Amino acid sequence: MLANLKNLFKVADLRNKILFTIAMVVVYRFGIAIRVPGVDPLAIDQIQDQAEQQGAIGFLNLFSGGGFESFSIFALGIMPYITSSIIMQILGVVIPRLEQLQQEGAVGQRKITQYTRYVTIALATLQATGLVFVFGNGRASSYLSQNAPSVPILPDGLFPRAYLIIPTLVAGTAVLMWLGELISQRGIGNGMSMVIFASVVSGMPYGFYSIILQNKWIWFVLVVLLTLGIIVAVVYVELGQRRIPVQFAKRVVGRRMYGGQNTYIPLKVNQSGVIPVIFASSILLIPVIISNIVGSDSGWRGSIVDFVNDYIVDPQNLVYITIFALMIIAFAYFYNSIAFDPVRQADQIRRQGGFIPGVRPGPQTERYLARVVNRITLPGAVFIAIIAILPYLLLWAADVSTFGFAGTSILISVGVALELMRQIDSQLTLRNYEGFLK
Repeated sequence: MLANLKNLFKVADLRNKILFTIAMVVVYRFGIAIRVPGVDPLAIDQIQDQAEQQGAIGFLNLFSGGGFESFSIFALGIMPYITSSIIMQILGVVIPRLEQLQQEGAVGQRKITQYTRYVTIALATLQATGLVFVFGNGRASSYLSQNAPSVPILPDGLFPRAYLIIPTLVAGTAVLMWLGELISQRGIGNGMSMVIFASVVSGMPYGFYSIILQNKWIWFVLVVLLTLGIIVAVVYVELGQRRIPVQFAKRVVGRRMYGGQNTYIPLKVNQSGVIPVIFASSILLIPVIISNIVGSDSGWRGSIVDFVNDYIVDPQNLVYITIFALMIIAFAYFYNSIAFDPVRQADQIRRQGGFIPGVRPGPQTERYLARVVNRITLPGAVFIAIIAILPYLLLWAADVSTFGFAGTSILISVGVALELMRQIDSQLTLRNYEGFLK
C-alpha cells in the first residue's frame, strides 16, 4: 500500500492531477465559509440550529456541504446542475434533436453540455428567488421550531438587497459548475461527482458525533458497525460483473486471417452506480422548493409545508423511506435504459462479425441482451435501495433525531471513491505501475 502511494507521486502528470483536484476541493470548502452579503446573523443562527435536525433545511444542507445553513455563496450547491442533467436525459428520449446530438459523439455532447448549463442557470435563478423570498421576509417559521420566532434574513426588507443576493447565489452555482468542469478536464475523476463527494463527506463526522451528544453509545457502536458493513457490501457489489461471451468469426483478407477471438461484454451488477440515489434525492428536492415558495404559517400553504416536512424529507418517516426506495429502483431502470441500448449493442456486434454463442444475431440478440440487463438491474437496484434506507430504519428504531441521510452519504461516498480509484489505477497501469484495486 505504501509503495502504491509512492507511485502516485512518482508520475508527474498523475501527481499534478491529484494536487489540482485537491486544490479545487479546498477552494470549494473555502467558498462554503463565505456568507452572502447583507443577511442577519441571528436568522442564520436559527437556520443552523434547524439544519442539525431534519426537515427541508437539513435535506437542502446535505448536498450543499453545509453551505445552505450558513447562507454562503454556494448555498444552492451543485443540485441545480444535477437536476438539469436529469431533465436533459429525459428530454433526450422524447426530443429527436437531442437524441441525434447524443449520437454525434463529442461534438453533440458539447452541445448538450451547453444546453445543460443554460437549464442549470434557469433552475438556480428560480430556486434562489424562492429561498430569498421565503427566508428574507420571515415566512420560514414552519421550517424552524414551532414556537420560535422567525427572523427574516434581510432585516431591512427584501429590496434592494434581494437584487444582490439572488445573483450571488446563482453565480455561486455557476462557479461550482466551472470548478467541476475544471476537475474533469485537468484533475482526476468526474468533477461534479467530486463536488458532491466533498459535500456529503463534510457532514458525516458531525453525524456520528451527534449520536454521542445524545448519549446513545450502544446505537453509536451499531451505526459504526453498520457503516463498515455498508462499505464492504458496496465495494463487493460495485466490482461484481455479469460477463456475456461474444465470439467473432474469422476473416481472410489477402493472405492474412483476422478475427476469431473470444471476448465478453461486462455488465455490472450495479451498472448505474450512485446515479439513482442522486437522481432520487434531486427529485425529492422539488417538493422542498415548492414548499419554500408557497410556505406560510397557517392555512393550506402551511399544510403543504407540514406535509413536505413530515412525509417527504423526514428520514424517520416510513412514507419517506418507501418513496425514496421506490424512486431509487425506478431511476436505476431508467438510467440503465439510457446507458445500455440492447438494439445498438446488438447492431454493433453484428457489424463487427460477432455473435453470442447459442443466440442468433439480430432481434434474438436484442431480446437476449434486454432480458439479461433487466435481470441484473433488479438485484442491483434493490441492493442500493436497501443500503440507502437501512441506516434510516436503524436510527428510526433508535429514536435518534440528528443523524439523517446516512445511507445516502455512505453510498455516494463509496461509489465516487471507487470510481476515483479506478481512474487512478488506469493511470498507474498505463505507466506500468501496480494499482490499488486487485
